[in-house]
Amino acid sequence: MAKKAIVLFNLGGPDKPASVEPFLFNLFNDPAIIRLPNPFRWLVAKLISRRRAPVAKEIYSYIGGASPILEQTKAQADALQASLETSGDDEYKVFISMRYWHPFSNETAAEVRDWAPDEVILLPLYPQFSSTTTGSSFSDWQSEAKKAGITLPTTSLCCYPMEEGFIAAYANQISEKLKEVPDGQPVRLLFSAHGLPQKIVDQGDPYQFQVEETAKRVAAKLDMPDLDWKVCYQSRVGPMKWLEPSTETEIHRAGEEKIGLVIVPIAFVSEHSETLVELDIEYAKLAKEKGVVGYYRVNTVGVHADFITGLAAMVLKMQTANVSSEAGARICPTGFKDCLMLAS
Repeated sequence: MAKKAIVLFNLGGPDKPASVEPFLFNLFNDPAIIRLPNPFRWLVAKLISRRRAPVAKEIYSYIGGASPILEQTKAQADALQASLETSGDDEYKVFISMRYWHPFSNETAAEVRDWAPDEVILLPLYPQFSSTTTGSSFSDWQSEAKKAGITLPTTSLCCYPMEEGFIAAYANQISEKLKEVPDGQPVRLLFSAHGLPQKIVDQGDPYQFQVEETAKRVAAKLDMPDLDWKVCYQSRVGPMKWLEPSTETEIHRAGEEKIGLVIVPIAFVSEHSETLVELDIEYAKLAKEKGVVGYYRVNTVGVHADFITGLAAMVLKMQTANVSSEAGARICPTGFKDCLMLAS
């Protein structure tokens, strides 16, 4: 029987108002986010985090002054642990590593080392790969694991945008939400993903491709021939061009067309400020102002049984000391150079 440590990666979030500014600094000081050499990146991160902290604190004040992401990630870790305990003969232990707030990779690496596993499995809670999320988390882990003296075989799951359990979980939750829409009311399904600067995608990041593949699979799973759906992107910051269309643009359009919206946070698997404040409060207010006829928000998949079962199934079939997608082989077209898997 082998001992296998599973490291769940997520963004992290401030645990109290005083943590907001240092959390933002950690975010913008990430070379995968602000692509400048030091000391310029440090200075830019310091400036942005100081300026944005008051606004961010106000945002978090709507949800108790802190992010719920760690609590929700712990629930997902517990659910995955329970699922794996009923599968196979190996011993699994699930750890959590956050990118921009505690527990950081160095803290988690020390815990993993002390548990003395035979293998480490890296499992991001970002279904769609981006160099700014999964890529950054993996790079940070590798650095901190080396410092902690971890030299074990390490297996990495890079992405799972079309994994059956993930798709089924969202399709199920959308179907339930559609039951709330009055008969005869026209609605559009908006798959809203966190945005990304266009130049990052142009440089070879497969995030947009994978988000759109997820949306296609969920729409197909719903099996509704007349389904009206669209992919859009939220949370833009700064003056750069970001992925389009924006969620705000699509809300304006729905108001003009006098139809309702069912919002699906398709790139998130847990609730945090982008869903609980941006979608539930800010965009809901905008929708009302623009005359959107009905605004419905689908929850993130969280600990949905299909999602957790899908994660467990991927863990069980991964090949030791390998980088794998949900399918085992590369799923991105060869033009995406940021993909972690070699072209097949």
